[in-house]
Amino acid sequence: MNFILTYLTEASICLGITVVFYRVVLSELTFFTLNRVLLICMLMLSFIIPLLSFQVGISSLATAEITLPEFVVGNEINRDSSSLIWQQIVFMIYLAGVVIMSVYLILGYFTSQRMIGKSKLLHYQNYWIAVHPKFIPASFFDYILLPEFDPNRAEQRQIILHESVHVRLKHSWDLLFIQFAKIIFWFNPLIYQFERSLREVHEYQADHGVTSSYSKKEYSGLLLQLITKGQGWHFMNNFNQFQTKKRIIMMSKPQSQKKEMRRFLLAIPVLAALFFVFSCEIAPEEEMEGPMMAGESKATSIGPADLSARKLNDNVNQVFDVVEVPPQPIGGMLAWHKYLSKTIKYPAAARSAGIQGTVIVGFIVEENGNLSNVEILRGLGGAVDEEAIRVVENAENWEPGKQRDRVVSTRMRLPIRFKLANSNAKIESTSASSSDNLPEIVVVAYN
Repeated sequence: MNFILTYLTEASICLGITVVFYRVVLSELTFFTLNRVLLICMLMLSFIIPLLSFQVGISSLATAEITLPEFVVGNEINRDSSSLIWQQIVFMIYLAGVVIMSVYLILGYFTSQRMIGKSKLLHYQNYWIAVHPKFIPASFFDYILLPEFDPNRAEQRQIILHESVHVRLKHSWDLLFIQFAKIIFWFNPLIYQFERSLREVHEYQADHGVTSSYSKKEYSGLLLQLITKGQGWHFMNNFNQFQTKKRIIMMSKPQSQKKEMRRFLLAIPVLAALFFVFSCEIAPEEEMEGPMMAGESKATSIGPADLSARKLNDNVNQVFDVVEVPPQPIGGMLAWHKYLSKTIKYPAAARSAGIQGTVIVGFIVEENGNLSNVEILRGLGGAVDEEAIRVVENAENWEPGKQRDRVVSTRMRLPIRFKLANSNAKIESTSASSSDNLPEIVVVAYN
């Protein structure tokens, strides 16, 4: 449910930005075909972009730490139930709107089909004409709908030509697509503005088809004579459904110059920005130095310089930062996770003080497997540092690392994230890697 609500929010933002971009930058141009294609593409991308997920960052030589699923410490039953109930109510309202819009769409389709079935069908100039007294001049997929048929009248020939452009360019399929979009985004007023923009482009294309054979003055007069109310059912393009004044102005407007087509290129950075914001996740590059404020957290990474397997002197023994075969807990990482989940506690003093963030614990896995030199590389205070040290010091021996088939001492870093339940920090779960740095451990406290 959270995923659906998040998706609807992000897709609505994409939809709003794209329709505003079209209205401000492109709506006054006379490149009607390009406008139509761009509107359909932007609508489709508004659906798709929030579903995509890519991770960007340094991935060539650097090996980032892995964040594991949360280790919950405390009573999980005490979560904020009111937030969950609120989400359920919103979701049920949304589903009710989806059902109503779906019924309305299905009803419109079958009503139109039933009326066409009762009409008189004629074949005229490779088009099907459906004649019924209750019809207003419109098109419906492959049919031209008319209240009466008299091809000898100049006015009706113009109407038929207008509607034939809708049929030939398959405008009803565009409207069907946007009806499905309205079912999903019925709550978003901008989807109706999107539909309005698309219908305008359809009318501009049909008007252009008529004015290429008839005078603009004669055709404009016909538009004023046949002003109708309403726009029929969802997939219909009515001859004179709305914006008569705007259509007449657009017909009188000179053709846009080719150099103005460069405006369409502005859609590329707009869509790229939406893709970057909603589809890309930035992988952290370097660990921030110094203490961390409550509520902050950032994973560490190993830079290229660290991958040179540098040897450090620690008393007598050589201590490696990176080795060919990294140390492993006895029983593997699964046993290590079980140990941490049973042992680590969120200090009450830190919880009451609202202290949260990431503690970096450094230690050395000796050649005999002992864990020594346990220290805080970056701390938070508030007893969480002591808790992190305690957990590592009480751990059992590890299997030591190896370099060139020789057992060596290896320096390790363990991130432990202390997180309060009401924090909005995002936690991701990924699989383990072969990095000498340990996966991050997340400790969550519930009030």
